[in-house]
Amino acid sequence: MANVTEDRGSWPDVEIVEEAPREGMQIESRSITTAQKIGLINRLSRTGLKHIVVGSFVSPRWVPQMSDIEDVLAGIEPVDGVRYRALAFNARGRERRAAFEPPISAGPDEERYATGVHLCDVFLRRNINQRQSDEIARWPGIVKSAAEAGARAAGISINAAWGSNWRGEFSQDERTELLARQYELWEQVGIPVSRVWIGDPMGWNLPHHVAAQVAEIRRRWPSITTFHLHLHDTRGCALASAYSALAALGPECRLVIDASIGGIGGCPYCGNGRATGMIATEDLAHLLQRMGLVSGIDIGKLVEIALWLSAVLGRPLRGRVPQAGPCPDEASRFPVLLPLIETLEEAQHFRAGPRAYAGSRSPWRPQDPLFELVDDAPDARTDP
Repeated sequence: MANVTEDRGSWPDVEIVEEAPREGMQIESRSITTAQKIGLINRLSRTGLKHIVVGSFVSPRWVPQMSDIEDVLAGIEPVDGVRYRALAFNARGRERRAAFEPPISAGPDEERYATGVHLCDVFLRRNINQRQSDEIARWPGIVKSAAEAGARAAGISINAAWGSNWRGEFSQDERTELLARQYELWEQVGIPVSRVWIGDPMGWNLPHHVAAQVAEIRRRWPSITTFHLHLHDTRGCALASAYSALAALGPECRLVIDASIGGIGGCPYCGNGRATGMIATEDLAHLLQRMGLVSGIDIGKLVEIALWLSAVLGRPLRGRVPQAGPCPDEASRFPVLLPLIETLEEAQHFRAGPRAYAGSRSPWRPQDPLFELVDDAPDARTDP
């Protein structure tokens, strides 16, 4: 990774958006308490992450896990420098959300003034009881309101972008055509489009398709410099797809990547449930920090949150770093005389110390030459 870090100037700026309190909680058990949700947000707020989606203002009939969103927001402890955001899909939801601004942030113009459309009409109907034609019909009103408000920038978006469990795979031409129709509306009123959001709720992303779409958007619309990806990891491609987008963009761009602690997440209307998952925040942050692209995020705290959340949910989560630990730095490198490590529990020695492998076999004997080459560390080995 050294060459990548040294060549930091060739990569875009990167931002991680934490989605566990919203995307993650909406697919989890209704038994998760309000206090646990508050605890999750407060823990995440102190990791160095700068952007957290705390929930959504939706019908408790259809998403009961969000029924306590007001109580959650009333109980959190906002941290300066952290942006908190919540989703709302209709006027009633936006009215409820407005009561919590701040700490909820409305965001810059390119987020506040945005058009969008789903490629899959079936998913849209199942998810929020609307049709693609309904979304398209709203575009002129959104653009008109933005122009009247003096918006200085706008965004365009597509969702269910790469494929649908009901409609199959979508082509780059289909995606680009729907983006072009939105771009032209903004162009007609003289508001520059600077941001594109691309969602993939059913996990059809493939790295080469993501890279090709990002490159095509840059080629056609140079004014778009912010790329926001919401990729689900249903079939194990999301982290690779995010990296492919990263590699396709230059230093003049910004890449925003949604992730979720432990990789939890999913929509109950997409047909895959909790199997959908997202990029694990701890894995993404570890990758980006190793590349020198983000800083100030405490990977150790993310690991502890993932393990805490695993206990709350009562099952192992999807992240890899909480299992093996981050790559050791000079202060945390493994003792050379470490005994044999075989189980996941023993591998926790990176954070739990020697008690994690108490009783494990050692490959070394006191007469081994290695004892003469390394500092003796009695607490890092056991007798054979």
